[in-house]
Amino acid sequence: MLPFDILEYHGRLEKTKKRMEEKGIEVLLITDPANMNYLSGYDAWSFYVHQMLVIIIDEAQPLWIGRFQDANGARKTTWIYDENVISYPDYYVHSDVYHPMDFIAEILNQIGQGNRTIGVEMDNYYFSAKAFEQLKKNMPNATFKNADLLVNGVRIIKSDQEIEYMKRAAQIAEHAMEKGIESIYAGAKESDVAATIYYHLVKGANGHGGDYPSIVPLLPSGENTCTPHLTWSERSFMTGESVIIELAGCYKRYHVPLARTVSLGTPTEEMTTLSPIVTEGIQEVLAAIKPGITCGDIEEVWRKSISKYGMEKESRLGYSVGLGYPPDWGEHTASLRKGDQTVLEPNMTFHLIPGLWYDHYGIEISETFRVTDTGCERFTNYPQGLIVRDPLNLNPTDKIS
Repeated sequence: MLPFDILEYHGRLEKTKKRMEEKGIEVLLITDPANMNYLSGYDAWSFYVHQMLVIIIDEAQPLWIGRFQDANGARKTTWIYDENVISYPDYYVHSDVYHPMDFIAEILNQIGQGNRTIGVEMDNYYFSAKAFEQLKKNMPNATFKNADLLVNGVRIIKSDQEIEYMKRAAQIAEHAMEKGIESIYAGAKESDVAATIYYHLVKGANGHGGDYPSIVPLLPSGENTCTPHLTWSERSFMTGESVIIELAGCYKRYHVPLARTVSLGTPTEEMTTLSPIVTEGIQEVLAAIKPGITCGDIEEVWRKSISKYGMEKESRLGYSVGLGYPPDWGEHTASLRKGDQTVLEPNMTFHLIPGLWYDHYGIEISETFRVTDTGCERFTNYPQGLIVRDPLNLNPTDKIS
């Protein structure tokens, strides 16, 4: 069931151990499910309970420690030896008496790791304050260090196989975007469009089925387009308003996000003005990308482009993207924003999302790209610009403005 050759996993593990050595970490406790997947292949919807991958710097095999009923999933989806899959009883789950970290600490103490320097992912959705407290309580002789983003830093440069999976995710994203836009017309419900998008994200494209994305389709319409990250409701679309669709194709947990803005009927004056400004900025940014420049350099290109029109953007321009689990498809490392000194290298991948949001309206047109040896390459080829739909869905041809 492994999506990559075992040698690729070994290479990832060695790079991780090198970073551990540089940071003086002897034992790394990984609780981010994306990082667990990256190093072991583990893939299951079990991250709502405590689980972790343990990397010991002088041991060849990681340990998987999690809930008893999930242990077979670890044996099925990872390259780890069966004896390195360790499970805790179910009475540890959601208990106010027992905590899984008590069990994990006992295991680490038993195998002689209780007095070592231990790295934990401190700023992680899946590692709670109580988890840290229980580890410290039960491992008094250990020294704890913050190892947040240690593995994420290894993930930022993709292998050729990872890029291939992202290309398949891009095909799924394009197909779901096309079907979603086709289902938008006056009187249709946001929830119906969201259902259409979800169906095609999972059904996939070109013979490849899709995975569940780390973020649900985002679908604000009308005045709600002023606010990013809204999902869908039961409201019906109305002639003359705009709709933002932000989604991601996902294949083998690798994401390619894509956002577009749709006008139902004649666009408003604001949309007519904004669309060419955004697309011009996107083109200037994509043309400037090449290895050796920084994320901050990219943001500067965008900032100068829109400043010609008296505009500015408060939020970041984009972020590194790839392997992910809910609630986010971003890698939490490099951001396309002022001051980020991350130097671009080939096979880094980013979601470029120059969204602009105002008091009563907004626009999103995004691209996901990879850095190449000489520039960059878009993963999708979906038309840019504002997409104008016949509000009654009588004309199947969309106009791009």
